[in-house]
Amino acid sequence: MPSRVTLTLMNAVHRGLIAVSRGKAGWSMGGMPVLELTTTGRRSGRQRSTMLTAPLTLDEGMVVVASRGGDHQHPAWFLNLQADPHVQVAAGGAAPEPMVARVLTPAERAEAWPRITARYRNYAGYQERTAREIPLVVLAPESSSTP
Repeated sequence: MPSRVTLTLMNAVHRGLIAVSRGKAGWSMGGMPVLELTTTGRRSGRQRSTMLTAPLTLDEGMVVVASRGGDHQHPAWFLNLQADPHVQVAAGGAAPEPMVARVLTPAERAEAWPRITARYRNYAGYQERTAREIPLVVLAPESSSTP
């Protein structure tokens, strides 16, 4: 499982790649779009940003996977959006947009998970490493969603 330091370093390197390339590289990884998710810290109230891949797009919006590399704990960003689903999402170098995060229902997850793992097998490996069910979260524009 990646440590908090490792995850922080990976995010910094990713942001550095985007900055050095002036946004020409880093917005796609392994065939998936990359986005920057900004949540409000559930305890601090501060804005917290992380780089994530979006392996699936639904009519409603982009889906992100709260895997944390198969760790037994949910990622902090997931806990933050559970406390406050109003988030900011920047993708493809565009300005951040207000969005609402929603955890997929069990039925929605049952349909989406096989689609994700068929194309991106690493997510199946993450699920095998942990007893917790890895949540899937859809990020939808605020104007089309209700939390």
